[in-house]
Amino acid sequence: MTAEATCSSLLPRFLQGTAVALIALSLAGCAGQQKKELTTGSIPTLSKPVQSMNATELSQAAESIGQAYERNPKDREAGLNYANLLRMTGRNEQALAVMQQVAINHPSDREVLGAYGKAQAAAGQLEQALATISRAQTPDRPDWKLKSAEGAVLDQLGRSSEARLRYREALDLRPNEPSVLSNLGMSYLLTKDLRTAETYLKSAADQPGADSSVRQNLALAVGLQGRFQEAETIARQELTAEQAEANVAYLRSMLSQQGAWKQLAKADDGNTN
Repeated sequence: MTAEATCSSLLPRFLQGTAVALIALSLAGCAGQQKKELTTGSIPTLSKPVQSMNATELSQAAESIGQAYERNPKDREAGLNYANLLRMTGRNEQALAVMQQVAINHPSDREVLGAYGKAQAAAGQLEQALATISRAQTPDRPDWKLKSAEGAVLDQLGRSSEARLRYREALDLRPNEPSVLSNLGMSYLLTKDLRTAETYLKSAADQPGADSSVRQNLALAVGLQGRFQEAETIARQELTAEQAEANVAYLRSMLSQQGAWKQLAKADDGNTN
């Protein structure tokens, strides 16, 4: 999953070594999801969609939006977008500092609190993130995105049963949402139940609106079961040739590390769900 994976344009979203990658990918949606979170308003006009930006372009966008934020630190949209781009480029501590200031200026804003919680989680402050996200949720108006984000943090804390409950609550509010199904699948992958993980991830990938990050998660689950050719086919979908080759190269590297997939597949033989 991605604390979050480094969001360079050519490297896959599940990069940083098997253990870190699995934790990171559960943090909900990862880079593909984050790129959809940019809000509009006073932010500078971008030259192209962030989905198609490479690492250099993302850094330039972060600098441009950062300048807008510095001109007006109380600008909600500029702060949210700047922090989001900072996380996408791996600057988690800086993103957290920005979101802390945004939260001070907008203490009752649920979207701000949710983003602040994600920034805390990305920076490794998991208990604080859980408290922030829980504070953003209200019983009378539950938010599926916050439920899913809370589940991702619980997964990172090793509380998988609670995490899955949150994902299912999110699905009750937003049936068949691919990002939530993906998180649920990766939750099972974290506990080495590869077959159940694949079931949920395949369901996520089949949903309208599923983005590339969902398919990359599915590729990882399939590859960890030893079905390399199938995993590579999935990993190449909907990417440029250069991006696909980088994803496949890293998938091969990660799956070969210390026989990781063999260990997980062996453990999966004893899982019933």
